[in-house]
Amino acid sequence: MSIQIYNTLTRKKEPFETLEPNKVKMYVCGPTVYNKAHIGHAMSALVFDIIRRYLEYRGYTVEFAMNFTDVDDKIIRRANEMNVDPFDLAEGYIQDFEKNMAELNILPATVNPRASHEIDQIIEMVEGLIEKGYAYPLEGDVYFRVRKDPDYGKLSGRNLDDMLSGVRKEADDRKEDPMDFALWKAAKPGEPAWESPWGPGRPGWHIECSAMNLHHFGASIDIHGGGNDLIFPHHENEIAQSESLTGKQFARYWVHNGMLQLRGEKMSKSLGNIISIDEFLTQHSADAFRYLVLNSAYRNPVLFNEEVLLQAEKALDRIRFALRPANDEAAGAAAETLDNLATQITRSKDGFINTMDDDFNSAGALAHVFELVRVINHSRDEGATTEELLPAQDLLRELTTVFGLRLEDDSSAGKAQADPFVQLLVDLRLELRSLKNWALADQVRDQLTALGVILEDSKEGTTWHWGKNNG
Repeated sequence: MSIQIYNTLTRKKEPFETLEPNKVKMYVCGPTVYNKAHIGHAMSALVFDIIRRYLEYRGYTVEFAMNFTDVDDKIIRRANEMNVDPFDLAEGYIQDFEKNMAELNILPATVNPRASHEIDQIIEMVEGLIEKGYAYPLEGDVYFRVRKDPDYGKLSGRNLDDMLSGVRKEADDRKEDPMDFALWKAAKPGEPAWESPWGPGRPGWHIECSAMNLHHFGASIDIHGGGNDLIFPHHENEIAQSESLTGKQFARYWVHNGMLQLRGEKMSKSLGNIISIDEFLTQHSADAFRYLVLNSAYRNPVLFNEEVLLQAEKALDRIRFALRPANDEAAGAAAETLDNLATQITRSKDGFINTMDDDFNSAGALAHVFELVRVINHSRDEGATTEELLPAQDLLRELTTVFGLRLEDDSSAGKAQADPFVQLLVDLRLELRSLKNWALADQVRDQLTALGVILEDSKEGTTWHWGKNNG
């Protein structure tokens, strides 16, 4: 089966067919850099990192672009409040963002275009739209004529007349139509500006992504991505600008991720529930957040709270445990056990690929990963040697690497010093169980769990290890 992708433009899943064989041109809208990146940015970046990694796993060469909006009203306003140069402000937040992406194990983009570096291309595109009659200058501004584009609204499904009914006409009386949007903004005192045929000014928000795509990828790309909050007006306007100028389909597939929800509410500054990536990583592992995204349908809202993060850490511990060597006393598993392990290797790989091929269903693919984990652990319990476990563990490493999980062991020196005391408590619990003092044995287990110790009971005995980011 070929890869199937849900296309926001057509509102259905479609077979993935690239413009060039085995090559993907993929553009994802990046942040407006006026503040530290938050976990909402992280979620969107992780969704498209997972998609990119899987496409590469399936043999595609992916050219990946993610822009930085470094010229914007929010940046100018924040810079004025802080009495700093807006470009210095943006540069600092770009560096912070790149550091966060590395910490989250997100692959670097092939190119990170910036609005301020693409001014010539933006001006050239605006000039082309004016020449074709799709845009008009007005007192140093330039606006796009939305009614000249008969397809306007096709991405969002919105009707132009319905949208117009909600627009205050007195606020837009200079424009030919209240729905027309700015391609170029005339300079205001104290703002960054560049010379243009219409006087000094700066680009509008929407035009920069269209110009960057045209500059780095040409008239058409395979995938355009971003959060579903960008469908309108940003991505709608990108389509209008690009296709009006080139006469070609701008993006073959439009892919949008859902929003992150904290305690059932959308994350927003007005609600005061913004969590920066830096803040998150002081409390939790990067793998935990990635697992949270993997275990959700990317197009749906993703619930974020301490409970689901704890579940993510426990699930990651199960994977780590499956990657451990055989038990010291392992003498080899029975033929039936090894046959089941070999069968599961094939089932898990095929199931992983078939499920991910269905619109990057990472949550479904995780089920195949954990079935492999279960059989590996059962085989270890049945006496499989390290050599006998290795092929299955190699596949487990392969699949988790496709997902971008690091699965690092973060045991600290402090934990190492506590190991003998933990072992003493584990031995005490075993003794209590042998005496059938179940209540006290469970109390010891609960105390160990509270300390971050993961216990694994089997017929061979009890093994333990430290949980991720606990203790």
